[in-house]
Amino acid sequence: MTAKTEALQGRLVYLASEDLRVAGSLLYQAYEDDPAFRIIFQAHKDGYEQRLRAAIREELDAFWHSGQPMFGVFEDKTLEGVVCLTRPGEHFEGERVWHWRLKMLLTAGLVSTRQLLEKERLIAQAMPVENYHMLTFIAVHPRYQQRGLGDLLIRAVASELREHPESEGIAVLATRPEYERFLGTRGYQNIARVQVGEMSGQLMFFSRHSLPEEYTS
Repeated sequence: MTAKTEALQGRLVYLASEDLRVAGSLLYQAYEDDPAFRIIFQAHKDGYEQRLRAAIREELDAFWHSGQPMFGVFEDKTLEGVVCLTRPGEHFEGERVWHWRLKMLLTAGLVSTRQLLEKERLIAQAMPVENYHMLTFIAVHPRYQQRGLGDLLIRAVASELREHPESEGIAVLATRPEYERFLGTRGYQNIARVQVGEMSGQLMFFSRHSLPEEYTS
């Protein structure tokens, strides 16, 4: 996919380093009430907001330094939506995971870090293929929803898949029924239920063979 695509709904671009702070704020607003995040980062205890913000910040920082694709939808200078994914073989392995784990332990805490690592392990175990992208974050700011921006972000993901023939598809963990419905109507298939303690989510997969012509044009 080119670094910049014009669309009626907004301008889709690769995020730059100066966009990460705003992207982190948008993702926090989108995921603050997510049941999985509330369980993993212990919303019942003081400091939930700080732990979640720290986790998002560290994840975006890890994405940036490892060169993973992160897209944003802008209207003028306003960031309205974000999607982040990892390329095949670069999910939670090698040097990246050790740097991430140390930072996460210092910011989000031991329990949250353990649960996140267990979630990643169970996802990898349940996947029917070895080479795939992992969709980590996808969110549209509440103020700009119902304008087709989610579909624009999904197009960015599909275009990224098209450009990497070694990838067999896109995996994502849907932690809300509305996420599952949204992705299900766009070609993502249910693979397995992932359970980490009290947290559960539906693992879904979009196969390379399902790429529609409209996403590859």
